[in-house]
Amino acid sequence: MTLLVLGLVVFFGVHLLPMMTGLRERLRARFGAGTYRILFSIGSIVGFVLLVYGYGAARAEGPAILYYPPVWLRHLTALLMLPVFVLLVASGGPIGRIKMVVKHPMVLAVKIWAVSHLLANGDAASVLLFGSFLVWAVVDRISLKRRPATLGGATAGVPSLASDIVAIAVGLGLYIAFVLFLHEWLIGVPIF
Repeated sequence: MTLLVLGLVVFFGVHLLPMMTGLRERLRARFGAGTYRILFSIGSIVGFVLLVYGYGAARAEGPAILYYPPVWLRHLTALLMLPVFVLLVASGGPIGRIKMVVKHPMVLAVKIWAVSHLLANGDAASVLLFGSFLVWAVVDRISLKRRPATLGGATAGVPSLASDIVAIAVGLGLYIAFVLFLHEWLIGVPIF
């Protein structure tokens, strides 16, 4: 569990920097924008690797069960994950209605992903992992409302119907791939 906690601290420590605009700007001025991005990326990758490895190790140690979710919540989780993939794809594409209405589709995707996985997993490592992501996403969304530089970015431009169609089609394709084989292959847990 120690590696999981360390990974979460490193990953979210790095991801809190954009919320602390003064500190972020001082670091960018000191290191330069390019070097700052490289250091941010390296910190993110190191934190992510630690939390993934730590989560796997914590599950292998034998889960400390905090609660036993009913089996039907797994089906609800599978249903809730459908919009997650669409939102993730929409977040990386050009402006469409989805992106314009949601404003920050990736943050919403993380919230839905975290809540849905908290519904289906009651072990301590899962609650720590998914709960941490949920808290971060809520704090980040509040922070995004207060950062003037990001307010116009997600909603600037004329929405494109093609962007929404691509987000829905690619999101559905990724969802199906995860349900059928990617979740089991990457995470080690079959969906059904």
